[in-house]
Amino acid sequence: MKKYEDLPRGLRHPEVKEYLEILQKKQGQLAVKRAFDVCMAFIMLLLLAVPMAVIAVMIAADSPGGVFFRQKRITTYGKVFRIHKFRTMCKDADKKGSAVTVSGDARVTKIGAFLRKYRLDELPQLIDVLAGDMSFVGTRPEVPEYVKKYTKEMRATLLLPAGITSEASIAYKDEAELLDGAADPDEVYVKQILPAKMEYNLKALREFSLWNDLKTMIRTVLEVIK
Repeated sequence: MKKYEDLPRGLRHPEVKEYLEILQKKQGQLAVKRAFDVCMAFIMLLLLAVPMAVIAVMIAADSPGGVFFRQKRITTYGKVFRIHKFRTMCKDADKKGSAVTVSGDARVTKIGAFLRKYRLDELPQLIDVLAGDMSFVGTRPEVPEYVKKYTKEMRATLLLPAGITSEASIAYKDEAELLDGAADPDEVYVKQILPAKMEYNLKALREFSLWNDLKTMIRTVLEVIK
């Protein structure tokens, strides 16, 4: 963890310092968390190489466009990175609608709907975990335009790498349905859903532990199975 005075200017706020001090007392657990991320991501990539190759072929055969969806997201200390996800929408979908997805979104492809349902589109993020841009558990990485709307306290979530899953992700697994029918999905997301999800994310920071991370991972698997 960086010292408070070494944080980027946008994170040097009393609201963020409170969370930083909590995390600085758990440096050992954070080191173990990173070691776990690297080892598990490497093993999973080896085990899932063939299934991921099959998914890639299915995506390419289903609709025009690349196999991967690469988009700018924000992670630790405000770093910008390009996330790896299997493409689940039509080509140039980000130019044809909102940054969030609603239920029944016409941009989602046939194969994409299946991948989203079982969260298989997230598998390539194992690459981001290895690179250090993401962790298995942490605040989901947002696009820059949404991060700019963070309150000072919300910026505390940028003290740790973004995550593949979180308690907020589990609680809002049906987020697309919540946005269905909204006249302005982006506005509803920023003003209603994002603040609610951040309550979960900030609580996770305050109560961070390896045990809590493990429980979140288990809950995620159970939710996908259900």
